[in-house]
Amino acid sequence: MNYVAWEEDGNAKSALWRSENATKPPKRLVIADDSLNADKAYQLACEGTAMIWRGDYQNAKNLLAAMARRIDQRKSRKKSLASVAEAFHLHRLSQIQRAHILGMLLISLDSGYVIPLRRAPDVRKACLEAYGPSEADSLVSLRELLGVIGAYEWSKSGVGIPALGEKIHPVYGVFSPVRGEYLDLIAQASLGEQSCAFDIGTGTGVIAIMLAKRGISKIIATDVDERAISCAEDNIRRFNLERQIEVAQCDLFPRGKADIIVCNPPWIPASANSRLDHAIYDPEHRMLKGYLQGLSSHLRENGEGWLILSDLAEHLGLRTRDQLLGMFADAGLRVATRLDIKPRHPKSKDSTDVLHEARKKETTSLWILKAND
Repeated sequence: MNYVAWEEDGNAKSALWRSENATKPPKRLVIADDSLNADKAYQLACEGTAMIWRGDYQNAKNLLAAMARRIDQRKSRKKSLASVAEAFHLHRLSQIQRAHILGMLLISLDSGYVIPLRRAPDVRKACLEAYGPSEADSLVSLRELLGVIGAYEWSKSGVGIPALGEKIHPVYGVFSPVRGEYLDLIAQASLGEQSCAFDIGTGTGVIAIMLAKRGISKIIATDVDERAISCAEDNIRRFNLERQIEVAQCDLFPRGKADIIVCNPPWIPASANSRLDHAIYDPEHRMLKGYLQGLSSHLRENGEGWLILSDLAEHLGLRTRDQLLGMFADAGLRVATRLDIKPRHPKSKDSTDVLHEARKKETTSLWILKAND
C-alpha cells in the first residue's frame, strides 16, 4: 500500500493512496478550496500538482466538470488525421492524458469512508463494496470516487438485459454488459444435446446465466479477477442457478472438457491502462490466442468453441481478417458457422466521435469453431 504525506496548517499529514488503475501517488500536493478557479486548477493539474479539496463537495464536482471542458475545448481544435489507426492511437493518448489531469483533484476519506466536506454524500457503502474494509484515512481522486458511486448505483439497481428479460448486477471494476447485442447472438445460436459448457472470462456471469437458462445442465464459469468471481457468484445466486453453474478462479480453462466453450475476449489489441480497460484491450491478442490455442484440447468430441468478437480492430487497422483466420488455422480450428449483429450503442451513431468512421462499420460476430478432424 502507498501512503501520501503532506503539510497542512503547519502539521504533518499522511493518508493511504487509493487508485484502482494503479496511478502512482502525486509528488506535489497543495490544499485547495472554493477560492480556486478552474483555470488555475487546470494549470496546476497540467503541471503535475495534485489538489486536496477542502471546500464544498458540490463545488468540487463543478470544478472537475469545468476542467474537463477545458480539456475538450483544446481537443476540438486539433486537425484531422491521416488515418484511422493514427486517430485511434492519438485518441487513446488523449484519454490517458485526460484521466491524468482530471485525477489531480483529490478527496479525503476518513477510516470509515466518510467525506469530511460540506454537502458531501454518504459514500460508505459504495466505498466498502469497491475497496473493502479500511482502518486508515485515505486520498482518492474525485474522478475515481464518482466512478465508485456510479458503479454502486448500477450494482443496486442492475442493468437490464433484453436477451434475458431480467437484470444483471455489475460491481465496480467489473465490465457491465451494457453492449448487449453480443448476448442476442448467444440467445440465437443453435443448441443440440450439449450438457456441459465453459464460460471463459465470465465477468458478471451473464453468459453463464444465459446458457443455464437455455437448458445446459452444467456450466463452469472462470475468471482470473477476484472481484469478477464475487460478482458472478452474486448474480448466479440471484437467479438461483448455483446447482447448474460453478465459478472457478483460474486463467482461461478449468480442468476437463466441455461441449461448448464460450469466450468474449477484449476486442482491441492494445495496452490496458486501468482495471476496466482489460475488458476492452487485449495486448498482442494474449487472451484471444490463449483461448484459441487451448480450445481443441478442452472440447469434447464434436464440441464447439463460441468466440464472440467485434471486428472494430480490423476497421482501426489493428488486425486484419486474414490474421484472425490465421489464428484459427494455427490453433487447428475450422469455422463451422458465424452469426453477425450490428452494434446499437450510442457511439456507433455519434458522428462527432473521432473513431466514427470505424465504429459505423463495426460488426460483432459469434464464430462457432470446431477442431479439425
